[in-house]
Amino acid sequence: MRVSTRGEYGVRAMFDLALHFGDGPIALKTVAERQVVSEHYLEQLMAALRKAGLVKSKRGAQGGYELANSPANVSIGEIIRVLEGPITPLDCLDADVETGTGPYCRAPERCVLRNLWKELQDSMTQVLDNTTLEDLRQDAYRLEVAE
Repeated sequence: MRVSTRGEYGVRAMFDLALHFGDGPIALKTVAERQVVSEHYLEQLMAALRKAGLVKSKRGAQGGYELANSPANVSIGEIIRVLEGPITPLDCLDADVETGTGPYCRAPERCVLRNLWKELQDSMTQVLDNTTLEDLRQDAYRLEVAE
């Protein structure tokens, strides 16, 4: 799996909101400037994240976006799945071993390499699902203090 700019920018925007969690709604223009990302592109990403319940928005002069939950309750895996889809390094992992059906694989139960790709998928999933925005926020504070 290669994370596209959609996933990268979405995680960066969510990280920005996590850094300012508790400060109230933050204008998308502010997030875009701090993260050096197109505001128009962020609007599309935030719409998907809002629909998934990861952010909430407020209209008006004091409006903007904020996390819907504490940074400790939002995993990077959730964000990636909303913006990128399933965490799958190869489409062959979408094949059903029971029926042998899938986009590319006719016999997944006999594929020698499938176990390798499944282990890779499991490792990626574990890292992404066990890393929260709070973890990243704490890492940022540690780096800031180290400077």
